Amino acid sequence: MTFGEQPAYLRVAGDLRKKITDGSLPPHTRLPSQARIREEYGVSDTVALEARKVLMAEGLVEGRSGSGTYVRERPVPRRIARSGYRPVSGATPFRQEQADGEGRGTWESNSAQTEASTVIAERLAVRPGDRVMCTKYVFREAGEPIMLSTSWEPLAVTGRTPVMLPEEGPLGGMGVVERMAAIDVVVDNVTEEVGARPGLAEELLALGGVPGHVVLVVHRTYYASGRPVETADVVIPADRYQVAYHLPVK
Repeated sequence: MTFGEQPAYLRVAGDLRKKITDGSLPPHTRLPSQARIREEYGVSDTVALEARKVLMAEGLVEGRSGSGTYVRERPVPRRIARSGYRPVSGATPFRQEQADGEGRGTWESNSAQTEASTVIAERLAVRPGDRVMCTKYVFREAGEPIMLSTSWEPLAVTGRTPVMLPEEGPLGGMGVVERMAAIDVVVDNVTEEVGARPGLAEELLALGGVPGHVVLVVHRTYYASGRPVETADVVIPADRYQVAYHLPVK
């Protein structure tokens, strides 16, 4: 194979991908069988199988038990807006992050005390094993799961205060900025790092995805005078949503 030449399985996958994207193989159409691919492209069974695996990993096709492999219907990506951390009228984080003002968003949450892992301890500038409040969310729009979030807050900051439980008490459901302000902690900065990776099995199950699908992951951390007071992992299905940032000009 000369420099720059693609392996045979990638060339076959590329041609099949083109047929899917240009509509020659429309959604719900059965993908050519392994034998058909072998005959049509003059390749081995191994190459045909690997080409099908590529399309499967890309989320372009899906297997149906006892029926075969079919072209998936590709959803049109919708936007999830992230517009800064300062609350308006005490909005919840979910309300802040949605561009849609129709009020169709709902969420489920569960909070529990736990010990900070090495990774979370580093992000919160605490020691591994220190107690933190972990809150897990499933966010929905019109009943459809669109986003997961897991947040951690150091109990050294919020413990034994009215805001120890993010979704309970007098400020339950309010944004991090307002909750922290209630205990005289002034949030003055937030960072977000966006990356992508294959979704974990439990994430894809919760989001209605297919094994192998890619998710966007936002690592968000709020700071007060340089001290991290909350950090979170936000997980969004990359095939259905785009993250749009609307940041204020100072």
